[in-house]
This record gives sequence, structure tokens and C-alpha cells, in this order.
Amino acid sequence: MVALSSLCAIAQQAPTVRIRGTIETVDGNTLGIKTREGSDAKVRMTDNVAVFAVVKTDLSEIKEGSYIGVTAMPEPDGTQRAIAVHIFPENQRGAAEGFRPWDALPNSTMTNATVAQTVKGTDGQNILVKYKDGEKKVVVPPDTPVVTFVAADKSEVKPGAKLIIFGAAKKEDGSLEAGRVNVGRDGVTPPM
Repeated sequence: MVALSSLCAIAQQAPTVRIRGTIETVDGNTLGIKTREGSDAKVRMTDNVAVFAVVKTDLSEIKEGSYIGVTAMPEPDGTQRAIAVHIFPENQRGAAEGFRPWDALPNSTMTNATVAQTVKGTDGQNILVKYKDGEKKVVVPPDTPVVTFVAADKSEVKPGAKLIIFGAAKKEDGSLEAGRVNVGRDGVTPPM
């Protein structure tokens, strides 16, 4: 019979951390990263790491039915003012769906949801997004960075590239490991 504590330990997954920064070194599968906070981090990419390029796109690419992620700041009236929008590829529809606090800026939020409606407004694009537990009204000012993810390969993981790793697993020995790396292409800094 397996002890309950053993079952709990098996059920627990390694804690994850979000890493934003610039790749300084690539040594085999190990990345040396200068984080946006200025500290140094080492992250080992798994052998089957998924690499995605983060590329600029246009606000006009956000259409009804698109699955998007909105990094935003809450407004006093309850709407969200976008500071960045990323359009997910169709095969990532449903990824991390919902609304939650985010760490782009103090008090920022992230909403991953389907666009239900989009209307041109006086201060930008007004978008209604719906997710499984609710909906949010979002204003996207004209100067908001809009990006999408494009499947890429390890050749994009190189010194000087900006990256975001959404969920690097923190191993028992304190090391970090990533199964997905998102790298800015053509000088793009992932804005989320």
C-alpha cells in the first residue's frame, strides 16, 4: 500500500517561474540569461524544447473568434487597458484560458480568451473577450504592441535575443528547466 504522503508528493509538480530577459550565452542546452531585473539566470532547455518566435503583427489581425492574450492595466470603470496583445496560433487555443494577476507591471493582469466582439472606439479598439468563467471589456490603444507566436527552431535561441519563458520548472536542486522558449524575432522584445 502506498502512503498518502507519497501520493501527495507524486501529485505535486515542480514549481514554475516566469523569466524575461536577454540571452547572453548558449552552451549546448543551457541558456545564460540576464533577466529584466538585472540578475543572471541559467536555464536548461529540455531535449525536445518547443521554440516559438514572437513576431510583430497588426491590430487588424485581431478578429472575432481569435484566441488572444491581453496584458493589461485595470481601469476605474472595470475595463482593461491593453499594454500588449498576443494572438495565439489556432493550435494553442485554450492555453491558460482565464483572467489573473500578471507581473508585466505592478497591478497588471493577463486575460487569455476568445474575441467575442471588436469595435473601433475613440481611444482605440474596443474588444469584448470571453473565457470559461467570464468576460472582460478591453480597450486596445493604437500604439499597443501586438504580436503572435510562430513555430521556430533552436537557431533563434542565440545571444542577444530577448525571450520570455512562461513556466521554467524549478528542480529540487534549484536549477531551472524549460520545455518551451519564446524568443523575439527581428529585435522584438516579447511585450507580455
